[in-house]
Amino acid sequence: MADENPAPWVDGRTIGEALLHTVSLHGERDALVFPELDLRWSYAQFAHEVERAARGLLAIGIQAGEHVAIWATNVPQWVVMQFATARIGAVLVTVNPAYRPFELNYVLKQSDAVALFLVDRFKTSNYFTMLGEVCPELAQAAPDNLSLSEFPKLRHVVALKGGQPGGSITWEQMLVRGESITSAQVNARAAQLHAAQPINIQYTSGTTGFPKAATLSHRNLLMNAFYVGQCQRLTTEDRICIPVPFYHCFGCVLGTLCAAVYGAAMVVPAEYFQPTATLAAIEQARATSIYGVPTMFIAELEDATFAGRDLKSLRTGIMAGSPCPIEVMRKVIDRMGAREMTIAYGQTEASPVITQTRTDDPLELRVETVGRELPGVEVKIVDPATGDTVPTGVQGELCTRGHVVMLGYYNNPDATAAAIDSDGWLHTGDLATQQSNGYYRITGRIKDMVIRGGENIFPREIEEFLFTHPAIEQAAVVGVPDPKYVEELCAWIKLKSGCELSVDEVRNYCRAHLAHYKVPRHVKFVESFPQTVTGKIQKFKIRELMCQELQVKEHETA
Repeated sequence: MADENPAPWVDGRTIGEALLHTVSLHGERDALVFPELDLRWSYAQFAHEVERAARGLLAIGIQAGEHVAIWATNVPQWVVMQFATARIGAVLVTVNPAYRPFELNYVLKQSDAVALFLVDRFKTSNYFTMLGEVCPELAQAAPDNLSLSEFPKLRHVVALKGGQPGGSITWEQMLVRGESITSAQVNARAAQLHAAQPINIQYTSGTTGFPKAATLSHRNLLMNAFYVGQCQRLTTEDRICIPVPFYHCFGCVLGTLCAAVYGAAMVVPAEYFQPTATLAAIEQARATSIYGVPTMFIAELEDATFAGRDLKSLRTGIMAGSPCPIEVMRKVIDRMGAREMTIAYGQTEASPVITQTRTDDPLELRVETVGRELPGVEVKIVDPATGDTVPTGVQGELCTRGHVVMLGYYNNPDATAAAIDSDGWLHTGDLATQQSNGYYRITGRIKDMVIRGGENIFPREIEEFLFTHPAIEQAAVVGVPDPKYVEELCAWIKLKSGCELSVDEVRNYCRAHLAHYKVPRHVKFVESFPQTVTGKIQKFKIRELMCQELQVKEHETA
């Protein structure tokens, strides 16, 4: 296929080397644009800021292979840190901005972080206060080479903005210290690095259980960024609007790293997702590519300012992160004008993209499938019970092998062995089918499957159907315990603004088109869904809430 050439120039390089290569070719082009902050850096300016931060990191004693955590929203320093840590071989630990003290405590300990970089606040969350709750002794500690009983590995806390809590230094102070470090010292460190080394730890989103620390290499991330950009036909002329969070692969691999690989501009609308700010950034910065999960696109399409926006610059983009409703994808193409919009599928453990549609795919493939494998990636569909490969068209678990597969879960060999088999196949836990044309459809999660009276039901199918109702904006379907059928279907539905619908009307709509056992027994109208910060609906929380409301217990499914 023509879109699978040229060969990836990034293969064998580190992230630091890749950035320097792009700067050498496109130093004068826009690299980082924050319209709300009136910030616009060229690649040469961006590389200068990265070098200052790399020198600062060396000045405070960060060694190659050590883990540096960042707990922050989409601020300019986040992107600088991403490339500065890579330049000196430190492993960046990306911490979810939505985490609370309990989760922060877990991540700092589990990751063996030697430094924590953080902002002051996010919405109603005060990060300095939460850090103080997690580590009270920090308030009385002298900055640098901290000695904390609860966190023996943690040597430094660096405040990116908004004050200076006890025991910390500021970002500016670190940069000043870096003035004592020469570029030759940075280059000497960089020369010791290689592409197969770990460079990023990303915690799984936590839709179920404790988050696990997926460890990714320079090669994992650069190869993914290269091919994902190729699937969008990116060039130096492109400007990628990135409203998704940097802490997630979507933001820092498909967003910032992909832009750096292609010399495209990173356009960042706001510190966190806001539909109005996103539309304004597309308009003002003339973005050509727009990223988001389905909930973000829904919010943009429903935004009060949408009708008056000039979005003609849009050409492509990526919708991913959770199952993409067909109707939403059609609106993004038709109403937003992103006629070459792609759908990507993957997971953090796969760096993250495994399959993606291409810009020249027929519309039906771009709205009804998640595309085909990235070059250099293998995919097979297996029977979850036996592990045998199933025929085309038969549902099974999607497994993948190749440059996308993570190095493993940090400090968790048992979980690594459960996820990656002895032949190198990553088992995703996602159910899928392969079509005869080689394209894949995701049909659900193995753990999401609902068993009602012996019938296997996949919520994704019912959600897609509910999206066809003109009054329904969003839907999530889960199984809830039932003494007679073991499980019954429950649908949470958010209606479009100004629309009305009754429970009976929803059930009748389903009865007219679906088998009787697929008609939701329980229907609840809601204004919002429990979600991760990336917009993934947390179905286990919906199930928990419904168990409380219906006064049923989980053990009744046994």
